[in-house]
Amino acid sequence: MNKQELINKVAEKAGVTKKDAALVVNAFIDVVKDSLTKKNPVRIIGFGTFDVRKRAERKGRNPRSKQEIKIPARIVPVFRASSTLKEMVNKGK
Repeated sequence: MNKQELINKVAEKAGVTKKDAALVVNAFIDVVKDSLTKKNPVRIIGFGTFDVRKRAERKGRNPRSKQEIKIPARIVPVFRASSTLKEMVNKGK
């Protein structure tokens, strides 16, 4: 499902216009981005947690030259599904 399909489903499920659903979806995405930028997690009970993690510096290899390179440490966004969501996915609902 892409973003436009998500907006269409939200509009259908909530009984609102696609324009209003787009505003809500975009606002949600902006709030999550802002929170993660400040390194604050977003927890949604029954769905999951958006968070950030620090990846340590590590060694890699250039596939063309086979030369070893150093990959710098960085902070990456992650999503952890709740146990409720995991159970629903496993049941196929």
